[in-house]
Amino acid sequence: MAIRRAKQKAQVIEKLSQVAPPGETFIACVHVETGPSPWLNAVFDEIPGLGLVVALTRRFYFLTLTNSSVVVNTANRWTNRPGEVVAVFPRHAFPVSRVKRATIWSSMYLQLPTDAKPKRLNVHRYWRAELDQLSAAFPPGSIDPSSQPFEMAPQGQPYPAQQAQPQPYPQQQPYPAQQAQQPFPPQAGAPVPPPASFPQQGVPMPPQAPYAGQPGQPGYAENPYRT
Repeated sequence: MAIRRAKQKAQVIEKLSQVAPPGETFIACVHVETGPSPWLNAVFDEIPGLGLVVALTRRFYFLTLTNSSVVVNTANRWTNRPGEVVAVFPRHAFPVSRVKRATIWSSMYLQLPTDAKPKRLNVHRYWRAELDQLSAAFPPGSIDPSSQPFEMAPQGQPYPAQQAQPQPYPQQQPYPAQQAQQPFPPQAGAPVPPPASFPQQGVPMPPQAPYAGQPGQPGYAENPYRT
């Protein structure tokens, strides 16, 4: 079972690298769970059987921020290993609302293409640094006024992609595994290039090339992440 964040993120990057579009760079990865606030677990446990029912109805996901998109894929309940991709949203069209950064459990509501209404996602403090990075894709007005301020972590430092074998994709050429570009150590006397910059929160992204979404959803192409 993957416990450490670094291990979980590496597993997500390895899986997505097998089917990612060319040029994709992975920036941040956040583990979330659905359902009511985890603070209510103690209350649910007081009612026989209810606590177990609530626990079994929770679903787990990884939200991965890339240079162009936010990718949502399932996470295994017992091992935290990443599963199938369920949605891909352009960075400038990430459908989240009521985002609230808190001391222990932060939360947001995400509209998935398969759901009739937004789904509540809970984020533990363990992943708060990654949540701060993900906030670069939050649309204007999506943050709850009572939320703690987000600390914009340095952007532009992608996770190193894992070596992965290309997987065949129907009616298309297989996407090769993407390797995040890491700069070589500067030579003595060589000028140091400036750090990469990313759009600040609330600044709309320029129009992107068509990117994958879910079948049957207006404005989305076929999902290249779906294997």
